[in-house]
Amino acid sequence: MPPKIRELIAELERNGFINRGGKGSHRNFEHNLISKIVRISGKASDDAKIYQIRQVREALKEVKSK
Repeated sequence: MPPKIRELIAELERNGFINRGGKGSHRNFEHNLISKIVRISGKASDDAKIYQIRQVREALKEVKSK
């Protein structure tokens, strides 16, 4: 069972990402160590899509490598 959107958001925030808001159900997260924006869409109770999980994991790996 895939993680929920709220779990991905919590993981990003635990690692220093800041929610810069967005339009509709989109949320834009940025971190001061990387220039990439992580965009998460969907309601907090929705299951995360494979590409969203992959995007979050790659961003976290990039932050931890710096």
